[in-house]
Amino acid sequence: MKKVIYALMLPLAVASGLVFANHEIKNEPTKKPSPKPLSAAERKAEMKKWEATPAGIMYKKWEASPAGKKVYAAEAKIRTHIKDYTNMEGVVTSLSLPPGSRLGFGVMVRINGDDYIVKFEPEKSQLEQLQSLKVNDKIIIRSHNVSHAPKYSYPIISCDYAERDSKVIFKRVPRKGNC
Repeated sequence: MKKVIYALMLPLAVASGLVFANHEIKNEPTKKPSPKPLSAAERKAEMKKWEATPAGIMYKKWEASPAGKKVYAAEAKIRTHIKDYTNMEGVVTSLSLPPGSRLGFGVMVRINGDDYIVKFEPEKSQLEQLQSLKVNDKIIIRSHNVSHAPKYSYPIISCDYAERDSKVIFKRVPRKGNC
């Protein structure tokens, strides 16, 4: 009887050993191939295709409108500060963003005679200092990014650093994962 059990166990052990030997352990998530960057010609073709859509047509009309030209002119005034990541001095003109905005926490600031939306992405610990801002406070802002959207009549500055009265009131914390 023992010989029969051993005879049955031996092939079972050999078979399971072979299965485990050929089994790949996948601890890493499957890597999806990242899409190749488009060539200049492909990018241009995609842009032409988008411009033919209703959203593209509306965007082009906005760019040509006086409101769009005003936003682009205001962006041009601070482009060197954005590119060089230098200080921009501004005055808080409003503690609320335009009605219907979905930018999160932000304020309206006048820099060199033009109004801008200054958008913050604060941590909970930084929120109290930002909420202490008042209208007519002078602040210094640094940013790497300015954007625009047809929905808003003002350029949007994504603030990386802000100070009031030589005290830092906001410093953007880099996201985890380098993104």
